[in-house]
Amino acid sequence: MPEGTLEVLLVSAKGLEDADILCKMDPYVVISYRTQEKKSTIASGKGSNPEWNETFLFDVSSDDATDIKVKIMDSDGAIGVDDLVGHGRQVNLRA
Repeated sequence: MPEGTLEVLLVSAKGLEDADILCKMDPYVVISYRTQEKKSTIASGKGSNPEWNETFLFDVSSDDATDIKVKIMDSDGAIGVDDLVGHGRQVNLRA
């Protein structure tokens, strides 16, 4: 049973290495907290400096893990498999 809510604000990314050769990449972010996973909108054609300004909510309880994982992906749409641009993890989240 949830005891609270973790609010994550995804603002932007800067200086990403472009995963596309012929055009600007279409980045999106996948944020994971325990078994919960949220996906941002695709920043179509925004290339290396995308902006999202999106908020994601995760249910938390006192026995939850204390790390959050973030992956930045490049959407290839219907023409291929999405590319991993980068990833990171924040540990020891505290209220």
